[in-house]
Amino acid sequence: MAFTTESRVNFRVVRFMYEAGQRLRLESVPLATAAVIYHKFFKENSLHDYDPYTIATTAIYLAGKVEEQQLKLRDVVNVCYRTLHKSKPPLEMSDKYWALRDSVASCELFVLRMMNFKVVFDHPHRYLLHYLKFIKDWFEPYRWEDLPIARTAWALLRDCYHGSVTLKYKPDHIAVAILYMTLQCHGVDVPYHYQSDTPWWKVFTEDATIGNLKDIMSDLIDIYDLETSVQP
Repeated sequence: MAFTTESRVNFRVVRFMYEAGQRLRLESVPLATAAVIYHKFFKENSLHDYDPYTIATTAIYLAGKVEEQQLKLRDVVNVCYRTLHKSKPPLEMSDKYWALRDSVASCELFVLRMMNFKVVFDHPHRYLLHYLKFIKDWFEPYRWEDLPIARTAWALLRDCYHGSVTLKYKPDHIAVAILYMTLQCHGVDVPYHYQSDTPWWKVFTEDATIGNLKDIMSDLIDIYDLETSVQP
């Protein structure tokens, strides 16, 4: 599959956001919010018109506010700079630091306006957490403990933010598709699935179809294919 330059750039930038977010000890939901802000911004704007790393840094800072994990602007600027420029010395309190700090502070209001101040999102996280707790009871305890189902599912959810999956599909559908894909990855079926007339995932979301789930899984596979085409 041929990927656009924009897709490759966006993948690299979100990877940068995750690395910086981990250094800032940003939790999973604020990181997800930052990624969605970034993707939504560039869904409406061109990478040629705005520096993606400035927008990404701003998205991280803004997401911390939205999700009530407040970050100091100084820390965000320093960590993002260090993450992006690993071979350069850390920023000092110089004109360069203040210029970067001011650009992020100014960009925050600009991004908010571009988003029409709609920066609160319904992520798949709470759905996936509920579904995992529910489906765990369907398995024998020893069987569940033998399989890293939860760990795999959370990893897939994290990776889906490298693309535009969360912009295209409902969060509960994404959560079910990730759980479906996780079970496929480990080669296991939901107990008694074949004895029921209703697919197991219909318990979680009645309006999803197998077509919906396959589309989401296909998009997620594309993200992994994109990863192999992106240079480290």
